[in-house]
Amino acid sequence: MRASTSTALLSLVLLAACSQAPVQPSAAAAPVPPHPLVKIETNYGDITVQLDGARAPLSVKDFLTYVGEHYYDGSSFYRVVPGFVIQGGDYTSDLKYHQPRHPSIPNESGNGLSNVRGTIAMARDDDPHSANATFYINLVDNRKLDPRPDRWGYAVFGQVVSGMDVADKIATVPTGKVTLDNPEHDSFNDVPTQPVTIIKVTLLPDGNP
Repeated sequence: MRASTSTALLSLVLLAACSQAPVQPSAAAAPVPPHPLVKIETNYGDITVQLDGARAPLSVKDFLTYVGEHYYDGSSFYRVVPGFVIQGGDYTSDLKYHQPRHPSIPNESGNGLSNVRGTIAMARDDDPHSANATFYINLVDNRKLDPRPDRWGYAVFGQVVSGMDVADKIATVPTGKVTLDNPEHDSFNDVPTQPVTIIKVTLLPDGNP
């Protein structure tokens, strides 16, 4: 059914407002640390990120929940795209899927943080509110991933403060296409031919590197 012009315009205005306005946590939610530091230990070196709990409280709380549960330990950066991103969190280096334990979270891409080099952000499916445990690190400025008035973006929730050279080193690993031996025969592009293992991810005490 074709919507009326006024209805269509109202929908566009609401979409624009939603995509630009930060999502606020529930008043009953536990407080989120404003700027916690997290260390991502890999077989290529360590990457330390400072999370922005003030501007991306839902994403930071979600990420820290998985960190506290050791969900990321033994996972990998399984998608490596030079000049774009390295992505990881929910697959091991041999592409064994690690089922997320918690519901997806609302999209916080309207928080004012941009997908520039060195930022960490939530990966998701086409559904804008499908972000869960998967994250990526921007290797270059990827402002095309930011929200626009007519669509949602990808929510940034922190910044690499040390170890960006490690991310750049990971970006040089040769990659290829892999088809899984499962009933769906899922295919993955940009898979490292040498494992890029996330050994463990830890919250640093008192914000000290």
